[in-house]
Amino acid sequence: MSRYLLALRDLDIRHSGTLSPLLHVPSVHKAYGPQQRQELGIYVKSGRGARFKASHSRPSSKSRATNMVAGVDHNALRAQAVEIGEDRAVTVNKRSLIDKQLSRYSRPWSTLRELIQNAADAAASRVVIKIETNPSTRVPTPQSDDPSARLKHVLHNHTVSQWVIENNGHVFGPDDWARLQEISSGNPDEDKIGAFGVGFYSVFSISERPYISSGSEALEFYWKDNDLRTKRFRSPQTTETVFQLPARDAGSSVPYGQELSSLCEFLTGSMTFVKLQSIELFIDDWRMLRLTKSIADPVNLRVPADFNKSTANKLMRVSQVARQAVQLEAEWMKALESTSSLRSGLDINATLETTTKSVFSFFKRKLDTPSQNSTKREQDEKSAANAIVQDMTATSRHKAFFHINKASISTNVNRELGAEFLRLRKKSPPKATTVSFLAQSYEEQAASSLNEPTVASKLFKSVVPGNKGHIYIGFTTSQTTGLAAHLEIPALVPTVEREQLDLNSKHIKEWNTELLRAAGIVSRISWSSATTDLQEQLSKYPGMTERKVLAPHELQEVLPAVKWLYASFDWSSTTPLSDVGSYIQNAFWNCGKDFSLISSRGFVPLENVRVSPDDLSFVEELPIVPEPLLQYGLIKRLRAGDVLSDVQIEDIVTILERSKKTRTPVQLQQLLTYLATKARANTIDQREIRSVLNATVASDEEVVPTQIIALNEVKEHINPDKIPPDMPVPPSTIPFKYTKKLTKFDTDALGFRELDPLKWLQWLVDSKANGQLTSEQNIETNPAFAGNVLKALSKNWSGMSQDSKTSMTALLENQRIIPTKQGMKKPSETYFSSVKLFADLPVIISLPNVKDGFLTTLGVRKTLEIGVVFDRLMSGSSQQWSHVDLIKYLASVWDDVPTQDRERLKSTPVCPAELLEGKPSEQRYRISELYEPGDSLRRLGLPILQWLSNYNAQSKEAKLLRILGLRDAPPYADLVNIIATAGQSANSSLREFALKYFIENSQSKGYITAPIASVKIPFLPVQRSEGKLSIPANCFTNERVAVLGFELLRPDLHKYAVLFGVQADPPIDRCIQRLMKKPPRTKRQAREMFGYMTSRIGVITNQHVEVLGSANIVPITTLKNAQEDEGSHVRHLPPRMCFLGDGGDLASFCDFVDFGKEAELFLLRCGSKHEPTMSDLAFLLTQQPAKMLNKLGIDKYLEVLIKLAREWGSLKKDKSLIEKMQQAPFLLATKIEAPNEVSGHEENDEKGGSKKWHLAKASDVVIVDEIGNYNLFKTNVLAAPQQDEMLEDMYAQLGVPGLSNLVEERQQISGLGPDNRPDQRTALHLQSVIRERARLFLYDYSKESLHPNRDSKWLEKSLTVQTVRSIVIKTSMRGTEIKHIQEKTATLRQESNRNWVICITEKYNMAQVSRALARLLLVRPKPRDWMVLTEFLRSELSGLQEAGINVDRILRQKEKEAKVAEERHQHQLEQEQRARDEREALRREMNIQGDQDTNKDIGDQSQDSMPGNFPGSSDGKEHETQDKQEPESLFGGFRKMFGLDSARKPQPTPSNGERIAHDDDAHAIEHELPYSDSEPNDKPSSTKPPGPPMTPQQLHDLTRKALQTTRPHTSSTLQSEPTVHKVEEMHTSCDAKPGMNITYTGTASNHRVFLDEEVVQTGTTAADFMTANRTGLTHFASVLQDCATIYNLPASSLQIFYDASGSAMAFNRNKSLFFNYRYFKQNHLPMLEAGDKDLPVRHWATTTAHELAHNIEGDHNVRFQNVFQDLIETHIPNIAEVARRVRPVAAAAAPSAGPPMQAAPPAPSTRQGPPRAPPPPPSGTAAFKGAFKR
Repeated sequence: MSRYLLALRDLDIRHSGTLSPLLHVPSVHKAYGPQQRQELGIYVKSGRGARFKASHSRPSSKSRATNMVAGVDHNALRAQAVEIGEDRAVTVNKRSLIDKQLSRYSRPWSTLRELIQNAADAAASRVVIKIETNPSTRVPTPQSDDPSARLKHVLHNHTVSQWVIENNGHVFGPDDWARLQEISSGNPDEDKIGAFGVGFYSVFSISERPYISSGSEALEFYWKDNDLRTKRFRSPQTTETVFQLPARDAGSSVPYGQELSSLCEFLTGSMTFVKLQSIELFIDDWRMLRLTKSIADPVNLRVPADFNKSTANKLMRVSQVARQAVQLEAEWMKALESTSSLRSGLDINATLETTTKSVFSFFKRKLDTPSQNSTKREQDEKSAANAIVQDMTATSRHKAFFHINKASISTNVNRELGAEFLRLRKKSPPKATTVSFLAQSYEEQAASSLNEPTVASKLFKSVVPGNKGHIYIGFTTSQTTGLAAHLEIPALVPTVEREQLDLNSKHIKEWNTELLRAAGIVSRISWSSATTDLQEQLSKYPGMTERKVLAPHELQEVLPAVKWLYASFDWSSTTPLSDVGSYIQNAFWNCGKDFSLISSRGFVPLENVRVSPDDLSFVEELPIVPEPLLQYGLIKRLRAGDVLSDVQIEDIVTILERSKKTRTPVQLQQLLTYLATKARANTIDQREIRSVLNATVASDEEVVPTQIIALNEVKEHINPDKIPPDMPVPPSTIPFKYTKKLTKFDTDALGFRELDPLKWLQWLVDSKANGQLTSEQNIETNPAFAGNVLKALSKNWSGMSQDSKTSMTALLENQRIIPTKQGMKKPSETYFSSVKLFADLPVIISLPNVKDGFLTTLGVRKTLEIGVVFDRLMSGSSQQWSHVDLIKYLASVWDDVPTQDRERLKSTPVCPAELLEGKPSEQRYRISELYEPGDSLRRLGLPILQWLSNYNAQSKEAKLLRILGLRDAPPYADLVNIIATAGQSANSSLREFALKYFIENSQSKGYITAPIASVKIPFLPVQRSEGKLSIPANCFTNERVAVLGFELLRPDLHKYAVLFGVQADPPIDRCIQRLMKKPPRTKRQAREMFGYMTSRIGVITNQHVEVLGSANIVPITTLKNAQEDEGSHVRHLPPRMCFLGDGGDLASFCDFVDFGKEAELFLLRCGSKHEPTMSDLAFLLTQQPAKMLNKLGIDKYLEVLIKLAREWGSLKKDKSLIEKMQQAPFLLATKIEAPNEVSGHEENDEKGGSKKWHLAKASDVVIVDEIGNYNLFKTNVLAAPQQDEMLEDMYAQLGVPGLSNLVEERQQISGLGPDNRPDQRTALHLQSVIRERARLFLYDYSKESLHPNRDSKWLEKSLTVQTVRSIVIKTSMRGTEIKHIQEKTATLRQESNRNWVICITEKYNMAQVSRALARLLLVRPKPRDWMVLTEFLRSELSGLQEAGINVDRILRQKEKEAKVAEERHQHQLEQEQRARDEREALRREMNIQGDQDTNKDIGDQSQDSMPGNFPGSSDGKEHETQDKQEPESLFGGFRKMFGLDSARKPQPTPSNGERIAHDDDAHAIEHELPYSDSEPNDKPSSTKPPGPPMTPQQLHDLTRKALQTTRPHTSSTLQSEPTVHKVEEMHTSCDAKPGMNITYTGTASNHRVFLDEEVVQTGTTAADFMTANRTGLTHFASVLQDCATIYNLPASSLQIFYDASGSAMAFNRNKSLFFNYRYFKQNHLPMLEAGDKDLPVRHWATTTAHELAHNIEGDHNVRFQNVFQDLIETHIPNIAEVARRVRPVAAAAAPSAGPPMQAAPPAPSTRQGPPRAPPPPPSGTAAFKGAFKR
């Protein structure tokens, strides 16, 4: 096949359709036959190339993609190379290979490690290492016989000759010799550690020609160039295996110093796990070191039954673990001790940093410079010489003890792992292996005595694990175990240098990971064995055997061994591979469930052990980890993993509930202290505390009988400051000795409240009754005990609440608790010792330290009872006291008189009254019924207290009498009765004196606060009625109320009206009732009554207005010449039916009244108006249409109808009014009559006859909607006026039909049939003209003017033109016999398929064509529409272009519009479909969330909808005209011809970019419109399409909405960013919204003032600005107030702002209007100061309308312009009225309407950057001059 492939190099090779470069082909035919070509897939193409289809070696698609680079097929080339390529062997540079292999051995003594491991694999028991030296050529050998001197000379001066290593293991066999000569052949024995076959070659780091002798053969290695060769030969038979390694470097020094120490430490560590009994080290004939290892017989360890001895993946299983005690003895020469540089570090790698130049420091030799090595050597020599001992050849020895737990491991390897293991290791995985755990017990480490830094400790440091154990694979590796124990795992697969574990290869990693897990299981078994030993030791302690609790001294004895064990299992992180520790630890924890820890109760399962830093001896049953053990890593890891938890309250509760023992007093105190401490630390809550207390029961054996304390019943504790601790307490109170060390916070936290003295007393009383206490503790029988109780209660008395005092008093008042001379008495039966009036009184005794106030409250008396006084002191005639003596006695002891006695004294009649002759009355009175002796009170006729001596009002007796109720003044009600009675009895002197007394004593006696206004007894004198009295509510002080018939208070009492409760005016309700009950009958009465009501207009509410507005209170004189004061011939009307003023022409139809300006305000408030509203006018017209017409005339009557039409939106809401308007003959209509007919209202018609005006009902009138038919029937119909379209709309709303609805047309057209049809070329030409011109014609019409869906595109589809021979139209009107027959040249007819046809004759009239076409397109075509359309159809395009119509742009725009519309439509369909697909997908994935997202996407798509009808041209030339002015509107030229000019004036732009306002461009004001999200209808949108056509009513509704939604700006700041967006609807218009950052500054006449931040940054404060511009702001506020009046807006909705620069004259922010004071100040303030206010008012009224329109539409589009225009037109009368009222304002005096200006506090600035210089003031001061002069 190779010859076939040779020919392919000239072929065009194709693989899977990929073409490679074309090569020559003919040789293919010659080289291959058909069959061969087919096999190779070669196909010849036209002799130019072939296709190669190598199906037998076809690569995958991925391979093809990978190998095809730049058109080259590497797979084919590779196949070709395999067949025909040159075959050559791979050569190896063996020296370089060995050197690179040696570089992987980073540790020193690697050669010795490999040779010792080989000896162990050969079952050797002894290894001897000899270092043979050469004498120094520089220093002669000393002649002394001193061995030390000779040894010293050897160590310092000899050089190494060779190394000799001997072992007594098995001699080499044939396989061993063969493997020795093959690199990387490895040892196939699965039980041997060697695997790679490269370990032996480490000898080349020492020797160039190694020599091996074993058994009867020998072998020597030697180099030939870079090729390593061997010579094998026979040797004398021997049982030893000897390795002779001649030194590579003849000058290498003998190891000494730190290097010798490192070698000895290495050899000592080599004895750890290898199966050697002895290693000896010689230097020449000196044995420097001998190591001997003794191993005791193994003892099998017990493996707990619950252990899972299999690893996670079931590859390994621990079958047996045996423990062997090991003794390692070292004997060394003193020369080793003399080297002061023995290592003291922990890491064996540190030796590299201090080694000297020798054959063993391979890498160090390459790193260090000769000078560095020499320096270090000199230092070492000097140190060694200084530390040399006397006898260097003497020996020392030491023993170390440890144990090895060796586990037998069985393996279960699957086929795949076994095959990979064999492939990688060149031997199968072992079926059985071992894992050894080496550690020291506490006793072993104590016996080894290696804690001190001696030579022995340094030698054995690699044997004894220390803090970090290592993993051994025969010898140690750099991998740590995380334990203080070594793990020997011989079956682990290391890396090549045998320093680390191989965890990279997948299968090797799986093997090694399982071995590490087996090591974790062995570690756990070792832990279990160690804890078992400790448990056996603990079981001997009495504490464990008797109490199950370790005594403190017992715990201290075993604690060192436990610490040592915990330190061994510290589980630190492992290095360099951290995963090694994870595998071992996971297996350690997961192999067994039971894990015990030492605790206060011995070794206890882990789940039962707790950690607590606190002393919990009160629950000694709870196992607690000893505190010294908490620092160990094992405990920390258990706690971090939430395996070992802290003590929880639930643990304590469980122990207390389950324990059968009660707590001792000491334990109870400890428990309470513990809970209080935790509560202070906020670590437990009340619920947990209560749960512990509820479970606690304590016993106090010190009390006889034993006291049981159940804390679940304890609720109180004793406060020794309130209750003596030695007093008996209730069972619910804990004895004081348990809480005496606790603070108040502690007791509160424990839920113990203080024992309340009242509760304690209640318990004492109850216990006395039921006999629970002894007689010594009885408060009624033991005076001493009762005294102690009273002393304690007295001590707490002042701090007790009033309720507690009351309860305690009630509890003790019936107890015989007071000791007296007569025995134990109740408190109310006893007296203080100070009461000595009678000797037989029971006086208290033996109550020291008991407060008198406490006893007094209990009822102990300081005075005698009042009854006793009455009985004992007043019973005998000789001892009888007068009432004066009684009062004097009581005054002396009043403080001690009990309350009940005081009440009795108040209710007992004890005092007589004073009679006229000064004698006392026989009748006795209660003191509260009498008055103090005094002349004023006597004159008022009041009962006076009889007092024999002079009455002193300041004496103690007088004060007591006032306490008992003696009066010093009569109550206001008694005084009022005195005044009223005196007035009724005509006792004027007493009445006046009583009034005077009332006034003079109003303050001192409190009459001023009496509810005198509610008095119902008449006592006040009134005007004009001598002797008549009135109550305060019925008389008033305002003289004007007399007109309503109210009484007036006497004039001299007006200044005391408030004192008497008299109001100035009656309540408004009463005034209204009086007015309605007795309305005025004359003009004077009406002027006075209504004038007074105007003064009360502030309190007249809307409810009052509803009542007054419909009440008949307005007098109307029926006689024209009636006098003003005459009341006859008067009728009354409600205010709402009246109008104010003279009435003018309307006076004959409406009731106008004039009662003066003051009365006018009241009537206006009640609903009167200056003139009738539109509703009023409409009602009048329906009632008296003929009279109104005769009075007003045709023109004014027609104006009234037009006004009604403009207010139709509000009129139609009144359904009843609309019904009347539909039925009443009030509509004006015209009818053409012959000249000879006579009429009162007629005009001449253009074609003869006269036009007569008629009043008719809606059903009798027609609307002229087709002028041609009207000309036919104008003498037969009443036609609606055609002056105003809104008037026609109103007629239509009232039911007036259109004339076209009444006229029927019948067409007779000849030439329609195909046989009779004339030539159609004229029709086709006209049809193309119509389609072309229709685009131009319709461009300027709004949608509401067009029939729905009829545009130029519709015309192309639905309209055709057809030429016919003749057209005859028969026209008739329904309901009449009149018919007209006309011949026409054009008419419109509809086909059966709803398509339209314009039929024309050969010589057609273009006007008739236009009329037919206009009827088809326009809703209500006008004559001017026909005329314009006629001109369009007649004129050439060039003529239209000359007339100012941009024909090209419109036509291209229409074409583009059609294309864009179609594209958008298609795009929208695609988006909708895509949205539906996405919505379905999202629904499946995200349920309802998908719907929301999809709706959002669809909502976003709506933004791309088709903009307005005619967007701007795409050619960018729409702004360019010949004169650089804005283009004229479409119909501009033709409208000029017909007098309908509406062309827009050019609007030049100044250089500074500001808009210039013109008379007809009042809205050219820049606006900021930061619309909120809550007003979506007002958001500016550049893509918002225009809405549907608006009717006039809809426009009026929007206007009202614009007014109603205006609101004040309540925030103190306003911030927004500038924006610019294009308004597509306006073709080329752009709206710019300047940014705003203004802050509230103050108020000016109810208008809030804001200041721009740029002004603030210049240093101008709010106060400075308001002060400096006070006059100007007041002027501006007056102008804005007029604007608010015009549009009926609240003044607060118009804000003022001032900026330093900017182009915004005003702006609308969330329907709050802001106006620029800077513009006003520069343009209008001088006018107001000069007295001219007319122009500023007109200007700002227009600006206000502009901003109001922005309440509806944010952009300056058509909708905005409609609303703006309607606002202006609707409020023209108001603007004119305000302008008429405006008067010149004096320059020196500013208007003062509204409250004064106030400056707001300064606000922080938010705008950054320097202030801008203000631009020139905006031009166009006369922009709005005459805007409304019509």
